[in-house]
Amino acid sequence: MLDLTNRTAYNDDQNMFRDTVRKVFAEHMEPYLDQHEEDGIVPRSAWKALGEAGMLCPTVSEENGGLGLDFGYNAVIAEELSYLGSSAGFTLQNDITVNYFERLGSDEQKAKYLPGMISGDIITAIAMTEPGAGSDLQGIRTTAKEDGNHLIVNGSKTYITNGQHADVVIVVAKTDPTMGAKGTSLILVDADTPGFERGRNLDKIGQHSADTSELFFNDVRVPKTNMLGQEGRGFIHLMEELPQERLSIAIGCQAGAQRAFDEAVKFVKERKAFGKTVFEFQNTKFSLAQMQTELQVGWAHIDWALKKHMAGELTTEEASAAKLWHTDLQNRICDEALQLHGGAGYMNEYPIARLWRDARVTRIFGGTNEIMKEVISRGI
Repeated sequence: MLDLTNRTAYNDDQNMFRDTVRKVFAEHMEPYLDQHEEDGIVPRSAWKALGEAGMLCPTVSEENGGLGLDFGYNAVIAEELSYLGSSAGFTLQNDITVNYFERLGSDEQKAKYLPGMISGDIITAIAMTEPGAGSDLQGIRTTAKEDGNHLIVNGSKTYITNGQHADVVIVVAKTDPTMGAKGTSLILVDADTPGFERGRNLDKIGQHSADTSELFFNDVRVPKTNMLGQEGRGFIHLMEELPQERLSIAIGCQAGAQRAFDEAVKFVKERKAFGKTVFEFQNTKFSLAQMQTELQVGWAHIDWALKKHMAGELTTEEASAAKLWHTDLQNRICDEALQLHGGAGYMNEYPIARLWRDARVTRIFGGTNEIMKEVISRGI
């Protein structure tokens, strides 16, 4: 369980909400973690349970049918999910896609999608990455060509979180391929639209419980009213949401790193070698001391970034730095924690193995850490 003794970002209401989150996860997630990993997906029943508990899209305004809470509640969910050791796509819906719908959506789009997103009846995805375009979103090739009052979408996407479950996908497409980034728009494609196909639930190194998919768009015909936000401003809309996305990743990484450390402490205090516990060796104590120090710094930084973001002051460069630092931290600590497990750490029956596998992709998604350095350097 995460130690909240020295946290500064949360108020009493958010701490009470955390108790609810833990109870819901203990009932609907924790007993089934291995099954989720084996199935490669978290069932819709879990989404519904979170919806009933107010744990999906809690920041949606009361006007739009939500609870009207601040991002701190999202952060609580993200921390507890990551500490649990699950890679379910709840945070994608909470921290990323819902903002596009509420901030950019028409009244009709909000009415159609937001209630279901809050209840867990509608699961969303955002399709940016393509086989030939990853962090460089300006290089996308998927098109949405005008045809009367409709748009015809053609292209393919890959590595799409919630891809197997998604009822609606925010598709990043070129509405004017001659205009580069200025010709990019966001198009809503419902999963039952003719021409939309799901490919494989991709076989990944880690994060097995996250359904991550290929998506194909073959002459998918949607009305122009399915455009989300302004035509030609898709790239700008994406950039506007990146600070929260990258902070969300940093939050999950910090909690995942803490869980890895806690697993290491538990193991070395129980495991014996040469007549004493592994914890009693100086190398072990020094390794744990280094990790504990870095985690202390990390939590202080997360709380700083959280408070700054909730005040509307977190910059793109600061969010990118948070993503860079906390993903690196998670990978270092997971690796060291596995090392302290010895051979047991390489066995999938120990939680550290899953934590170590799941951590690796965090330095890649949400923009690679190399791209984070590029973004940070622009503000220097």
